[in-house]
This record gives sequence, C-alpha cells and structure tokens, in this order.
Amino acid sequence: MSGCKAKTAPVMATPKSNYTGPVVVDPVTRIEGHLRIEVQVENGVVKDVRSSSQLFRGLEIILKGRDPRDAQHFTQRSCGVCTYVHALASTRCVDNAVKVKIPDNARLMRNLVLAAQYMHDHIVHFYHLHALDWVNVANALKADPVKAAKIANSISPRPTTAEGLKAVQDKVAALVKSGQLGIFTNAYFLGGHPAYYLPAEVDLIATAHYLEALHLQVKAARAMAVYGAKNPHTQFTVVGGVTNYEGLKPERFAEFAALYKEVKAFIEQVYIPDLIAVAGFYKDWAGIGAGCKNYLSCGDFADVEGNLDSNWMPPGVIHNADLTKIDKMDGTKITEAIKHSWYKGNSVLHPSKGVTDPQYTSLNDKERYSWMKAPRYDGKPMEVGPLAQVLVAYAKGVPEFKAGVDLVLSKLGVPASALFSTLGRTAARGVECFAIAQKTQGILDQLMANVKKGDTKLYTEWKMPKEAEGVGFVAAPRGHLSHWIKIKKGKIENFQLVVPSTWNLGPRDDKDVMGPVEQALMNTPVADPKRPVEIIRTVHAFDPCIACGVHVIDAKTGEVSKFRVL
Repeated sequence: MSGCKAKTAPVMATPKSNYTGPVVVDPVTRIEGHLRIEVQVENGVVKDVRSSSQLFRGLEIILKGRDPRDAQHFTQRSCGVCTYVHALASTRCVDNAVKVKIPDNARLMRNLVLAAQYMHDHIVHFYHLHALDWVNVANALKADPVKAAKIANSISPRPTTAEGLKAVQDKVAALVKSGQLGIFTNAYFLGGHPAYYLPAEVDLIATAHYLEALHLQVKAARAMAVYGAKNPHTQFTVVGGVTNYEGLKPERFAEFAALYKEVKAFIEQVYIPDLIAVAGFYKDWAGIGAGCKNYLSCGDFADVEGNLDSNWMPPGVIHNADLTKIDKMDGTKITEAIKHSWYKGNSVLHPSKGVTDPQYTSLNDKERYSWMKAPRYDGKPMEVGPLAQVLVAYAKGVPEFKAGVDLVLSKLGVPASALFSTLGRTAARGVECFAIAQKTQGILDQLMANVKKGDTKLYTEWKMPKEAEGVGFVAAPRGHLSHWIKIKKGKIENFQLVVPSTWNLGPRDDKDVMGPVEQALMNTPVADPKRPVEIIRTVHAFDPCIACGVHVIDAKTGEVSKFRVL
C-alpha cells in the first residue's frame, strides 16, 4: 500500500437531465432483502424520497415464549451475510440480563470472529455489491493492458502484469460474445452511461480485482469458521462464553493466522489502492449524498465484555457533523416511531418497551409506506455504519483509524469535510476494514498468550433468573445493532431488534422527518431516469440489509399471513 499514489484527475461535473417525474427502483438489487426507493425528480434533481422496506420483521413475534438461550439461533436467521453479529448481539443481550461475566478467552474469540466478519463483509460490499455503480466492465474491453499494468503497479506494491490483465480482458470478451452476461445483464453501464467516467484502464484493473475478490472473500469466511465452527450461522457463542475448545490448539491459531494474513495483504495492497484509484475520478461525489449529518456508534472490540467504554472502536454520537464534540452514547435515548410504518398505532417507544403489531395497508399508501420502524436517538435521525464509526474513532484519535483516514484523504487530496458524502461513506468502509485488519493480529496474540500461560477457560456458569431485562450492543459491519430482551418466568416475554438498516433506511418519523437515506438522496442529480445509477450509488453506499425482516406477505393478495412454527 505504500506505493499507492494520489490521483490528479480533473474533477468531473456530475451530469443531470431535464427530466421531471417519478423514478421508482423496485427492487434495489445487490443488497440483502427487498427494498423499494421511490423518488420525485424535478429538472433532473431529486426533490422527494420514500424508502420502503418490503419485508416484515417477524422475529420479535417468533421469539416470544422461547428459552432466552435460543434467541441467538433464531436471530442469526435475520440475514444471510451478517449472521454472526445477530448471534453476538443476542448472546450479549442475555449475558447482560443474567449478569454473567465471561472469561477473557471467550471475549477474544468473539472479537476474532467479529474482525473476520468485518473483513469479509467490507470486501464483498466494495467489489461485488457496490463496484458496478462506478466501474464499467464493458469499457474494460477498450483498455490497453500495458497501460493498465503500469497504472496498477504505480498504486500498489503488489506486481501486476499486462499478460494477467489481458487474460481478464479475454475472459470478459468471451462473456460478452456468448451473450450470457449473467450478473451483468441489464447493468446500467451497458450501452454507455454519462455518469460512468473511469478511464478504460482503471475499469480493467477494477474488473480484474472484482473477479479475484470472488475467491479472496472465501478466505475471510473460512477464518470466521475457524472459531465460529461454520459460516454462515456460527455455532460457538453461548450465554456465559463460547464453546470452541478446538480453537485453543496451535493448529487452529496457525490456520486463522494464515487466512488472516492473506486477507490483510489483499486489503492493504488491493482494496485500499483500488478505493483511492476509483475515488480519484469521482471526487464530484464528495459533494453528493451527505444526509442527516448526525452519526451514532456503539463501538466494539471490548477490553471488558459488556463495558462499551472499554471498546477499541469507541462509541459516540456526533451532531451536525461537528467532530469537535463527541457525545457519550446513551441507550436510554433510543426510540422507534411507527407513524409512517405498517404497524398499528402511532407510538414512539424505547426498544425495551417495543411492540411489533403489523398492519399492512397498501403499496400506494404515501403515509404508511414501510415495514421498517423509524429509530431515533434523542428524537433525531442518526446515520449508523462505517462512516459513523470512522468519524467517532477519528475524532477520538484512535491510531489505526487516524492513519487510515489521513492516508485516504491525503492520497485523494480532499479535506475531512469530503467524508460527509456518498464518496466519504464508501471510503469510510475501506478505512474501517483497513483499521480492523491492523488490529486483528493483536487480538490473536492475546489469545495465544493466555493459552501459553495456562488459561484455557471459555465458559462461566450462570443461573437463569425468573425475571430480568438486558441489552446487547454490537457495532456490526453495517452499523449500530442492538437486541433488547425481557425475561419472565425464565422465558422471553419481549424481544426487540433495532438493526443498522432500520436506522439508515427507515421512513419518516412521528414529526415527519425523513430517515437518513431519504435525506441523503435529496438533491441527487439524475442523468438518465430509466437508468438511475446515481440513486443506487448512494443507497448502496449504506450497504442495505433488508433481510433482517421476514417474508410473510402474500404476493398476490398483499395480505399478511400467519404461520405456526412446529
């Protein structure tokens, strides 16, 4: 990464059309779950937005009456990617309720899997979910492989050959010639698009790494499985600790270390240079997609499990993009409003008192238009996720984050204010991945040192109370995640999940204030209303995960169905 050079490309002017009228993107693809974005465009610029989750979150209902220890198994099914973070949030939630102190090795093992989850998630997002919003794969066919190799070798210490890039070019050409475009079918860049303006050589480099990352991301997933037993849907977390005693053996340390080393090298020598290279041609997007400019993070990677103040990634709250004042994160200030959601009533409740009582109206209802509730912190919409975490950590001077932010900003030649944008959101994800990659070796070293001195404890005995309440916070790759439990007679009486995508993609609240994504899309230019890639760029920058809900809508009648799980 030391060879990564700054881009000096001229700043392009984001194109827009003269179009006036509605634009509906339904479904938004390359995300988890089903999201509908409906905007009103005036003279080529977005002037109104509705973000609508088309899935019902029914896990809260499913969990009622169950053993609290089973919550992590159910909530992991919220998602097909970030399964572990839900397991961790549910386990921490019950840890907190029953007041158990877990062994240090359990904390470290939980953190190692979380670190691997981050590296997997962010690599997949950058290359496979978000890259095609910026990279024109078809244009890569026009590239000169020799020139492309020269550029690649100027931005990364990892050697790149013209022959290797020519092989990628031939592979893409064969795909186009076959007419079987697969994942590129209906891509917005096909046939040319004025909002794509990378040089062909950079398109070729990014396309080559897109294909390489398909294989590399498997290594990060395997690293998760070393301690998680499998991936997705890890099996090693239990209330009171973890169960992976195999993970204390030298061969498991070596297996994790080898996978981690390969992934870390890719992050440093490919991901970050690619991020800087692509962003260097899209600096105009540092002025688009700012959103609400309020940021919330609970932080993670604790030195003392359950103590947020001990988190290496610090918790904090930022208001109005003011990095000079970071407020303490206070879970009592979280509420969820349902005035514009498909639920009964107009309540604004703290999650510990939360109610999940669905009442669907219609797809064309402009007042109630989403299955998501509207989370608020101290009554305000908050963006959560990598940008929020990076800003809090950067403002607090965490060395790994400060190094990553300063590197990206200096290479791009932009001020810190550029972070408050769609471009900044994407860059922050890379910085967060880079910082966690630097931190992971230290966590592994601590675990090995504990074992070396004879500490092999992974579990603490505890007793289920008849009544208790608890909360589990996790800074998931997509952002601030919290699970809230109320236990009565040893069973779950109430369980609420407040997930990152609900924070970011939720609808208007009780005061009719737009959610973060809705605000971020306002004033976005749209060059081609039939191929609105500009809308997708900002939405994808948040890395939506709507699959934290569960399908129970009849596709033909629109009726909510009830299922009895036996």
